[in-house]
Amino acid sequence: MPEEDLVELKFRLYDGSDIGPIRYSSSSTVAMLKERIISEWPRDKKIIPKVANDVKLISAGKILENNKTIAQCKPPFGELPGGGITMHVVVQPSSAKTKTEKKVDDLPKKTTCSCTIL
Repeated sequence: MPEEDLVELKFRLYDGSDIGPIRYSSSSTVAMLKERIISEWPRDKKIIPKVANDVKLISAGKILENNKTIAQCKPPFGELPGGGITMHVVVQPSSAKTKTEKKVDDLPKKTTCSCTIL
């Protein structure tokens, strides 16, 4: 693999710790990065992602789509000499999504009060 085809990435976890830096091909997809993050995730963390859909990658303030390559997601300032790119990792387990959704029946019912003056 040519040297210029590699991009150095570091993944910042929710508690401030990092995975990496690791060099990836610029043709690697975001989905491939997520799989690598899951495989290298520290097992001593309270929150551990189980599948790639549990992980969101954020770079330059944008959530990255699974089908995009690193080259498509790379910010222009990532071209600085010796500058690796830090991506933030957000974990949102699938089970947490279903727990936060509320059904209409579960919402508290509003009672109304009315007064009539005769």
